[in-house]
Amino acid sequence: MSTESNESSNKLGLIFASVLLRLWLGVRALQTGIEKFAGIKMSEEGAKIDGQVYDPDLTVEASSKAYSMANYHGVPEALKGKFEAEPLMMGWALNIYDKVLGPALILLGLTILLGIASRVSLLILGLVYISLTWGLILINQDGGIAWLGVHMALIAMALNWANYNPLRILKKW
Repeated sequence: MSTESNESSNKLGLIFASVLLRLWLGVRALQTGIEKFAGIKMSEEGAKIDGQVYDPDLTVEASSKAYSMANYHGVPEALKGKFEAEPLMMGWALNIYDKVLGPALILLGLTILLGIASRVSLLILGLVYISLTWGLILINQDGGIAWLGVHMALIAMALNWANYNPLRILKKW
């Protein structure tokens, strides 16, 4: 195998790695943003015996996952109280963050998936993850901090391989 052929196959690996990493980061951001709109929908159903409802008065409660604007929480309720109790967390910033985090993640996920200004989108996603890391440091959530560190490494790799990503719109950005 010639040297030229080796360079070509190495470049193909970088192209595939770049596309896969961009897709992973885009899907991760998009679905994380969508999950901010998830909630539990409770309903009552007729109790079934052997697949049939025998007594309409006999019901069971059923729950299912549902998405709606009413379910939206940018900052999970379980963490919001901890953030509010933290003296270094500015209340006005927490309120803004609570409103924009979900839509921002959805928008960044879409721009990364579609390759629209990939470098700028990845940079902004990295800044969002840094802000999330800061918040988790304040409330001593070491597991989440470690996961965000892994995400930051992936973003750095995606930025480093951005030249090998052939499917981009606004390639300079």
